[in-house]
Amino acid sequence: MSTTSGNNSKSTLLIAAVAVIVVLLGINGYMIYNRSQLKTQNTELTADLDETTKLKEELNKQYYSALSELEGMRGTNEELNSLIDQQKQELDASKSRIETLLKDKGNLGKARAEVANLQGRINQLLAEVNTLRGENETLKGDVSRLGEEKTQLATSLEAEKATTTQLSTEKTSLETAKADLEKTKEDLAKKVTAASAIRVQEVETTGLVTKDQKKPSKSNSAKKVNQVDVCFEIIPNDNAEVGQEVFHVRVITPKGETLASEGSFTSGSGDAVPFSKAKSTSYNKGESKVCASIAPGAPFEEGDYKVEVYNKGYLSGKGTFRLK
Repeated sequence: MSTTSGNNSKSTLLIAAVAVIVVLLGINGYMIYNRSQLKTQNTELTADLDETTKLKEELNKQYYSALSELEGMRGTNEELNSLIDQQKQELDASKSRIETLLKDKGNLGKARAEVANLQGRINQLLAEVNTLRGENETLKGDVSRLGEEKTQLATSLEAEKATTTQLSTEKTSLETAKADLEKTKEDLAKKVTAASAIRVQEVETTGLVTKDQKKPSKSNSAKKVNQVDVCFEIIPNDNAEVGQEVFHVRVITPKGETLASEGSFTSGSGDAVPFSKAKSTSYNKGESKVCASIAPGAPFEEGDYKVEVYNKGYLSGKGTFRLK
């Protein structure tokens, strides 16, 4: 029984040892497999880390290069600077978006694509700024040219103003000279006219009664007289031309009114003078007598009357008469 018991004990120990060995072999295999997996994962992580680092470096390189170019384009034009600020904001947004993708290994592919496309977008942003800068340069050239044209126009305008002022001054001088010449001519004409005016003498007025009578009779009664004849003698004037001459006879009533006014003539001083009768006669530079009949068609007033005779607008002679 002792021998059998001893054999059983050995068998048990042997089985236990085999079991331990099997377990240890399993653990060792698992550890080898796990180590292989860890090594693979480490390799992948290292590769991902290397690519992430490279992508970050490429991202920063493109980003700061673009910033430098954008800042180099900045100037005094507010519109251009505003566009540069907008492009920088868009560039910052792209950089932040890519950096966020790089933090997650699962988004590494997206980050790689974003970085690859970033340069194209940067080129587009720079092109937009360059286009605006070119337009601004063209505009500045246009403004400069317009400024020069404006200066030239201002200079021309000043010259035109000076010429206009000079012409205006000359015109004023000519108009003044013309006015003076016209005045001199007018004064001379008046002098010539005055010198050629024919004077008269012995201005006599006769009151006549012509109502219901075959032959007019003289009278100085205001109640009876219905017509007056004014006669005067012409004094020859060598300055007067031979031909028809008109004498304006003006009879002034005791009230100072023009008797039986037929109209008015212009005196030598330019005034309108009413007259009672205009008498035309032929002048041949000799003495002659002229008479004019005036019938007012209304009763005469009592009192003293004045008679004025004009030729060419100038007083040639005068007289008086009285009706009782």
